[in-house]
This record gives sequence, structure tokens and C-alpha cells, in this order.
Amino acid sequence: MREAYQTRLDGLADELADMCDVVAGAMRKATDALIGTDLALAEEVISGDMKIDSLRDHAQEDSFALLALQAPVATDLRVVVASIHASGDLERMGDLALHVAKAARRRHPANVLPEQVQPYFAEMGRVAVELASKAAEVIRTRDVERARELESDDDAMDDLHKHMFTLMMSHDWEHGVAAAVDATLLARFYERYGDHAVAVARRTIYVVTGDMPAPAQT
Repeated sequence: MREAYQTRLDGLADELADMCDVVAGAMRKATDALIGTDLALAEEVISGDMKIDSLRDHAQEDSFALLALQAPVATDLRVVVASIHASGDLERMGDLALHVAKAARRRHPANVLPEQVQPYFAEMGRVAVELASKAAEVIRTRDVERARELESDDDAMDDLHKHMFTLMMSHDWEHGVAAAVDATLLARFYERYGDHAVAVARRTIYVVTGDMPAPAQT
């Protein structure tokens, strides 16, 4: 009985780690669609969002079933509660990748972004995928130190986000208001994606230590 219970608990971690991999892939494709004006990739991300929603629903159903049927306590209870919240964070990461893909589709065949800022968004995409992939590793290993590293890793995303405002407020910005609005929204999508990845890592720290780290002050 205990072995079956432990298998179900371990299965929650596997589900969340798999979700991390899926949302990492979604943001990778969305960024490629954005930079490369690739309509087929954008459509792939958009149609794939239902899978992410389904994964979230399945993880939460499994979590609630364990709560109702097994009445977990101590670390086991933390695993279940953290899984419910983390699956929500990961679903929102999928939504943010979806927003990027929809922006690419909306402007196709034109590029949403001026050439001047495309390298910055390519870098934001790289950082986002790295954060999601590292979150998957943290969930699988319960490595608290690796989890704490995501906070500083996310600083790179925050710096890129802030730099976008510097560029758009500069007198050298020659691309008009519409391009500035698009770039502002897209930068925010990437920044929020990184924040949710950090939140997932914090929940792993909570599972292991029993303490939820406070968000970093910005």
C-alpha cells in the first residue's frame, strides 16, 4: 500500500518535470516563430496549448485525489500542495508562450519586431527556455541549491526586460508607437515567464525545507 502511495507521489514530480519540458519547447518554438516569421511554428505552439492545459488538469486531479484519499502529512503534504500551485505556474508559462506565438501570427508575413531589437528577444527566448529546463531538473532532483540559482539566473531576463524600455524611450527609436507597444508587451511576456519558472523552483525549496522563500526585491 505504502509503495503504491509513494509511486503516486513520485508521479506528481514526474508530471511537473514533464510540463517544464513541454513549456520550454513551446517557448523555444514561439521565439523561433517570432524572430523568423515562421507561421507554421506559431500555429504549432497555438494548437499545442491545449496539451499544456490538459497536463495541468491531470496534475491537479492527481493532487486532489491524493489529498482526498490518502490525507498526506508533513513532506508528503507539501509535495501535493506545491504540485497544485506549480502546475498553475507552468500552465501560465504555456499561456505566455502562446501569446508570443499569437503575436507572430498576427503580424505575419511582417515581423512583429524591428530588426534593432530582435537579438534581445532571441536572448530572452534562450534565457526563458534555460529557466524552464532548469526548473525541470530541480523538480526531478529536489536540489535546493540549484533551485536557489534560478533566482539569480532570472536576473538576466529582468535586465533584458529593463533594457527594452531604455531602447524604446531613446531618441534613437525610429519605429513608431505600434512597434513600441508590441515590443513592450512581448518583453513583459518573457519577463513573466521567467518569474513563473522561479516560482516553481521556490515551491521545490518549500517541499524540501518546509519554508517558502520570499520573492526577491526588485
